[in-house]
Amino acid sequence: MDILWSGGVNNPMDSIEQLSYLLFLRLISERDDEFAALSKKYKRIFSGEWTKFKWGNFVTLTGDQLFDAVRSAIEKIHELPDLSKTGKLLFERATLKVYDRPTLRAVIQVLNEMDLSEHEGIDMKGDMYEYLLNQIATSGTNGQFRTPRHIIDLIVALIDPQPNETMVDPACGTAGFIVSAFTHILRQHTSKAELQRGRLSGDKLTTPQWKFLEERAFTGFDNDANMVKVAILNLYLHKMEKADIRFHNPLTTGIGSPYPGKTFDVILANPPFAGRIQSESILADINLDTRATELLFVKWFMDHLSPTGRAGVIVPNGVLFGGNKAAVKIRELLVNEYGLQTVISLASGMFKPYSGVGTAILIFDRTKAKRKKDDFIWFYDLTADGFSLDDKRTPIEANDIPDVIIKWERREEGKNSYRVPVAKIIENEDHSLTAGRYRLVTAQTTSHDTPQDILRDVLELEDEITKKTKHLMKAIEK
Repeated sequence: MDILWSGGVNNPMDSIEQLSYLLFLRLISERDDEFAALSKKYKRIFSGEWTKFKWGNFVTLTGDQLFDAVRSAIEKIHELPDLSKTGKLLFERATLKVYDRPTLRAVIQVLNEMDLSEHEGIDMKGDMYEYLLNQIATSGTNGQFRTPRHIIDLIVALIDPQPNETMVDPACGTAGFIVSAFTHILRQHTSKAELQRGRLSGDKLTTPQWKFLEERAFTGFDNDANMVKVAILNLYLHKMEKADIRFHNPLTTGIGSPYPGKTFDVILANPPFAGRIQSESILADINLDTRATELLFVKWFMDHLSPTGRAGVIVPNGVLFGGNKAAVKIRELLVNEYGLQTVISLASGMFKPYSGVGTAILIFDRTKAKRKKDDFIWFYDLTADGFSLDDKRTPIEANDIPDVIIKWERREEGKNSYRVPVAKIIENEDHSLTAGRYRLVTAQTTSHDTPQDILRDVLELEDEITKKTKHLMKAIEK
């Protein structure tokens, strides 16, 4: 990244894009050689007129010869007859943006010298690309920003995707949720012996399960062509090259073939927050009177979740308490028809330096949509995630994530967690999901043995309220 920056490629997304092209060229060249060595019947990708595009040819070139050769490869390689569907999409309308010849040579030399083989179960290629993605330090024009990996992994752990389930992220960005879901499934289906060797081999998966995971399980959409390319290479490096990733805006265009009316078993997403879509562009099927992308996406999740499906998504806090009709309708649907299970409030600094907006994780499960009288929604205030809440996001000891996972199965109450009866939420016409609105009520609900105990607690509560009121009045007067 530093080499590209000094050579005039100053946009982080351009840097990732250019490195993706070059890295993909090296990897498919190496795979071509490996397959050719394994079978004499294998038909090389880089043969005949395409031989000049092999990675090894670039390593020895310099100056204009190098620039012309690499530019030609990047612009024409999508025409390769034997290139995979995702490879063709990656290089569609691609062009070389590293114009400084010495910089281009330096980047190619560095990539060529990198050891990208697997060592003791460590995926060097995937780890390297994850590092590059972490260098994206600017927010996208449509409200996009990178979701922290540990937050993604938390949501995936709570949703617990299975090998036979279909999954979609309709605003996939770099495909972080998809990679995490695949990794989670591998970990859950790898023998202890393999795990002890540091390998996520998925050796307990059956052949049909592998085939399903490779060809049908994962789908991702994004309306940013550059992000789609980044996602494609990220998936390629994690051995998920057959995942269906598309340049597509699901809010303005139907999914289409092969997904007419398609629903998914699992939805994982962190959709754009800041966007507004022209009313005439919004799909009529969404049937929600708003232009706010965060509300439109939540409705999309509902419409595309299978009858037995579950979703784990991130939304801005406005979705929890917004007073407009669309926001209220979303909350009514979540609580009454889509089995909202959990609201995990995230501290506002967890998305810095990209954004300081307050957010929450919503988890809903359609198998639990029919509410019982004693049903409740579990609230958790996640105030620390192992990193400081400033722009630097340096590691710290405080971390609530392990506590969330421990308490999740039984929805246990504790210092940061509490239950709110669904009936209590429905009592409010706006179906507010703001945690603080219900916490005082639930926190003071206790059992007592004697009237004296009750009177003592009432007096203590009255005293506490009086003190808080006086403090508030002083603050107002100032």
